[in-house]
Amino acid sequence: MCQSLKTVLDNSAFLDGDWCWDMHPFQVNKETKEIVIENICFLLNNFIRCSVFKNVIFCWVMDRQEIIDSIASRLDLSACRMYSVSLVCSPETLKKRLHGDIEKQLRTSDIIARSLERLPHYEQLDTVKIDVSDKNVGQIVNEILNLKKI
Repeated sequence: MCQSLKTVLDNSAFLDGDWCWDMHPFQVNKETKEIVIENICFLLNNFIRCSVFKNVIFCWVMDRQEIIDSIASRLDLSACRMYSVSLVCSPETLKKRLHGDIEKQLRTSDIIARSLERLPHYEQLDTVKIDVSDKNVGQIVNEILNLKKI
């Protein structure tokens, strides 16, 4: 969806937070978490400061408000407007989509339980929620673009 949004928005840059986790072996600990957050904020701030970009798109699994707040607090948002959007779906849709990724060997089967466990956390976030259960990429992009008109 973000790749599509990037092509619709003029002068845009896109960062997927997962790119900052691309390591082998994959290790999650205090040190790697901090370096990933630092790298994300460094890249986002560079995109924000660059006069070429009018739009910076960032996606990542952020199921806790403190993750969003930690990143936002490290960004220079003085000359821009930030939109926090959570793309959510029904548990059935989530399972179906994850099974598709597992069949394509993009993910391992343990992702389903972890993702279903996180799903209720999104209700607590201070974000605009867009239910993507029965929507295609174009519909989701249009909903996000309409946020800019508010």
